[in-house]
Amino acid sequence: MRSKGEGSAEHFNVPRVMVLDDALEYIDDSELVEVTPKSVRIRKIVMDELDEKRRHRGIIK
Repeated sequence: MRSKGEGSAEHFNVPRVMVLDDALEYIDDSELVEVTPKSVRIRKIVMDELDEKRRHRGIIK
């Protein structure tokens, strides 16, 4: 029998707050830092997973 409270506790990671210098030190070679007036964001250079695999195989540059 399952208890009433089981599975209802969800855990979300809190975004890491960084300034521009910290974000530039934190990123990997496959990432970019986007700077807007309200935020600093880290994102992947290639957003599509299939294109990322092709790029690693040398098909797309």
